[in-house]
Amino acid sequence: MESTSSPLEREQRFREIYDAAYGDLLRFVRRRVHPSQAEDVVGEVMLVAWRRLDDVPADLSGARAWLFGVARKTLQNARRREDRRDAVAVRLAETWHGPADNSHHPDVVAVRVDIAAAWPLLSATDQEAIALSVLDGLSAPEAADVLGISAVAFRLRLSRARRTLRRHLGSSTVGDRLPHAPASERSPR
Repeated sequence: MESTSSPLEREQRFREIYDAAYGDLLRFVRRRVHPSQAEDVVGEVMLVAWRRLDDVPADLSGARAWLFGVARKTLQNARRREDRRDAVAVRLAETWHGPADNSHHPDVVAVRVDIAAAWPLLSATDQEAIALSVLDGLSAPEAADVLGISAVAFRLRLSRARRTLRRHLGSSTVGDRLPHAPASERSPR
């Protein structure tokens, strides 16, 4: 939808909405996430408001409700991303520990818990490298194509990611049980 207002009018309107809703919106978000993340979420909401200013209701009360709806959806998207990351950690633990028939064995459960706890500590780059190798079973050249880097660069990235994961797993014996040669390193094409 094309806006008929001037840039100055758009900016003024956004400022009015921002001033009217920011404090309430921040309190709304702080009740639902860690306080350190609340301002980032509100920033995302305000960015959406700026981009979709023509969709924001004209009255301030309606605009405030619209912003709360955007905040709610932003929080839901963040939770889905976290759930996917946790699910990847569990799938990694299952992959490293073999078939699911012994999935209730205390050692298997301990490995899953350790990996699930360590997974969020990895950077997104490290998570991606490990997931492409272990979960997707891609060779180094295949994973490198996915990332748009050389196979050598992928092998270095994967090696650093595995080393970082082991460091996060700490002194537990889990790190010793991790596979030392994932599919991507065993089958260079």
